[in-house]
This record gives sequence, structure tokens and C-alpha cells, in this order.
Amino acid sequence: MTLRLKFQLSFMMFLEFFIWGGWFVTLGTYMGDNLRASGGEIAMAFSTQSWGAIIAPLIIGIVADRYFNAERILGVLHLVGAALMYQMYQSEAFSDFYPYVLGYMILYMPTLALVNSISFRQMKDPAKEFSYVRVFGTIGWITAGLIISYVFLWDSVEARAEGMLRNTFLMVAIASGVLGLFSFTLPKTPPKVDKDEKISISSMLGLDALALLKDRNFLIFFISSILICIPLAFYYQNANPFLAEIGMDNPTGKMTIGQASEVVFMLLLPFFFKKFGFKMTLIFGMLAWTVRYLLFAYGDAGELAFMLLIGIALHGICYDFFFVSGQIYTDSKAGEKFKSSAQGLITLATYGVGMLIGFWVAGQIADEFLRPDGSHTWEQIWMYPAGFALVVMILFAIFFKNEQIEYKS
Repeated sequence: MTLRLKFQLSFMMFLEFFIWGGWFVTLGTYMGDNLRASGGEIAMAFSTQSWGAIIAPLIIGIVADRYFNAERILGVLHLVGAALMYQMYQSEAFSDFYPYVLGYMILYMPTLALVNSISFRQMKDPAKEFSYVRVFGTIGWITAGLIISYVFLWDSVEARAEGMLRNTFLMVAIASGVLGLFSFTLPKTPPKVDKDEKISISSMLGLDALALLKDRNFLIFFISSILICIPLAFYYQNANPFLAEIGMDNPTGKMTIGQASEVVFMLLLPFFFKKFGFKMTLIFGMLAWTVRYLLFAYGDAGELAFMLLIGIALHGICYDFFFVSGQIYTDSKAGEKFKSSAQGLITLATYGVGMLIGFWVAGQIADEFLRPDGSHTWEQIWMYPAGFALVVMILFAIFFKNEQIEYKS
């Protein structure tokens, strides 16, 4: 790649994940503090990610793959998204806020596939080149959190009381508008599928890869992937409100430790594959969820704050060792015919079905342990995902037979 192309793709990735990290992390805190939303309502807002993940393949399969250049669709989606994000910034009640966040996530989730598609199409060797571009997405997410906590101090106790977290939506609306306009300067990425070629809904959703479920091991992995997303949803939905409520300074900035650990453990993943094998790598990942939630349950913002920071830092193991490993495993199990469909199926199962259930459960449990003064009994809340992750890990360890899988860089 030329230096200009590297800059274009890296800047695209930076803004793409700056946008996501700039509002989604603090969403639960903002809704609880400023919209007086219940746990169930917060769960509804977070569930829009799942609905977006379910609908995204239809947008990509019907529109992006057949009729229009990917970079143009990316631009339009982010420009419309900027307008919706501005409406979220202006909303004063949950009833006004929810339709905008739902519409926004239906538009945003397809862009995750589009930025990957644009990048892959411009690379001669994606296996070697993509990671150096994608890492700027993680940097973008981290930058958003640091700006919120350390530049504008929007998540401080005083600022939250004044409703300053609503400014995250304005910040992201501006960034989305910038990416929308910038997208039209990206290299042309025309459709690869003939618009007259027949394509089925099942293939777009990855459902034609259901044949892989005949393999007992893959079936166990598939079910485990759905179930482990239930405790995962607790982290996305409740971690920032939890840290803010118990009085941790700069909670959003400190949560970026999780993204930094993602980079570290991504680099360590090949070593763990070689040293311990695929099954043990996944087991480490699931066990890390249990450890993280126990640290959250018994840590505090005072002398035991180090427990919370370790719990955040475990995000790299939690995410990379299960989800990234799972993507590699899925790729190894699928033949050439089903590679794309299989990845689509796993995405639909995890970010779609699994997270949808998880957000609902997390919301119900948060409401169950809500005190009259508006605070929560967090120790009891965190024990639920800790126990659930442990049960999933034990069942996986019992029923999944180890396989030798070659790591694909």
C-alpha cells in the first residue's frame, strides 16, 4: 500500500471506532443519571446493537454487495447517522431518545462490515496488512474514552449531575459527519456481486452454514458462543454505570485499559494456541469472565480499586481468547463455500441473539437489585454473570473434544 492509502484506511478505522466508543460506553450512565431510565429501558437501548447486527447482513447483502460502491454507502450511512446522533443529543426523555438510538444502530452496525470490506479490497496481502490498519480503530476507541474523562471531564461526579454526558452525542455527531464526508474520498470499492445474480436471505444471514452444526464439536462451540454473550452483555451495559456510581474517578478513561489489553493479548494469541491448544485457550477466556466479575463484586473505588482495574484489564483475555479464537476456529471448520456464511452465522448468533438475551437479562437483574435511593447492590448483581460464565465454561470443558487447529495469521 502507498502511504496515502495507509493514511486513508487508518483514519477511516480511527473515526469508525472513535464514534462507537465515544457514546456507547457511557450510554448506561447517561440514561440512568439524565433520562432516569430503568434497567429495562437501558437494556432496550443497548439491545439496539443486537437488532443492528441482525439487520446489518440484509443491508450489506442487498445494497452494498450488489448496487453501490461500499465507500459511498459508508458515507451516506454516517451522514444520516450524524443527524440521528444530534437528535439523541437533543432528546430529553427515553420515549424520544429510543427511536433515534434504534435507527442509529441499524445504520451503524453495517458500517463495521463496510470498513473491513473497503480495507480488504485495497490490500494485496490482508493477512499481513490489515492488523496495522485495524489497530487504529482500537486507538480511536481509546482516544474517545480519554477525551471524555481527561479532556472534557464529562464523566466526573459534578459534570454528570449537570448532564454533561449528553455532549458525547454531539461529539460523535461531529465525528460521524466528518467520516461521512471523508468516506467519499476513499478508494472506489465497487460491488463484487452481479446485481442480476440471485441471492437468498439465508445466505446473507449465514444460515446456509447451518450444516456445520452437524459437527458435534462445532455445535457445542456454537451454543457456548451464544451463552457466553449473556455475561458479556453485563459488562457492556453495566460496567460504566457501576464504576461511576461507586465513585471511581474518570471511569470512562480507565475503561480504555480494556482496549489496550485487547492489543496485547491479540499479539499473545498465537503463543497460547501453540502452547495450550484451542480448547484451553477458550477455557481461559471464559474463566477470565468469572474472575473479572468476582473482582467487580468485591472491589471498590478506595483501597481495593486495584481489583477493579485488574477486572477491566482482563478484557483482552475475555474478548480475544474466546471471540477472536472462535472466529479462527470457525474459519478452520468451514470449507471455501461456507467461510463468509459461517462468520455471518457466528456474528448473528453472538452479537445478535446472544447479546439480545444478555442485555435483557442484565436489565432485569439491575432492576431487581435497585435500592430506593437509586443506587444498586452491585456485589449481588455481578455474582450472576460470574456464576453463569463459570457454568458455561464447565459445560464446554466437559462436552467439547479438543482439536488441533492451525493458527491462521
